Amino acid sequence: QVQLVESGGGLVQPGGSLRLSCAASGSIFSTVTMGWFRQAPGNQRELVASITSTVRTYYADSVKGRFTISRDYAKNIVYLQMNNLKPEDTAVYYCNGLVAGKFGLSSWGQGTQVTVSS
Repeated sequence: QVQLVESGGGLVQPGGSLRLSCAASGSIFSTVTMGWFRQAPGNQRELVASITSTVRTYYADSVKGRFTISRDYAKNIVYLQMNNLKPEDTAVYYCNGLVAGKFGLSSWGQGTQVTVSS
């Protein structure tokens, strides 16, 4: 089974930046769409950004122009560069891959906490 490990979260002030990483095991990583999700307390998990195997990207309206998703095929890593962070970006961030029409390449991990606060 593919394992996904998220890292890079932390505490940052409004307007700051963070880069999240999602490290994947297994060769299938290079062939699937990968997505970054987030879940704030009391909210459902939401898709923030995704990137296909041909590097086509999607962004939720709330993060367009601030977040950038990218992938490194050699390292099997998907990144989420987050700039101009806002308090409403505070959440646990997760990654997963799209398989058979749903983001279920791997079971959901612990994610990485992002807290935006002054």
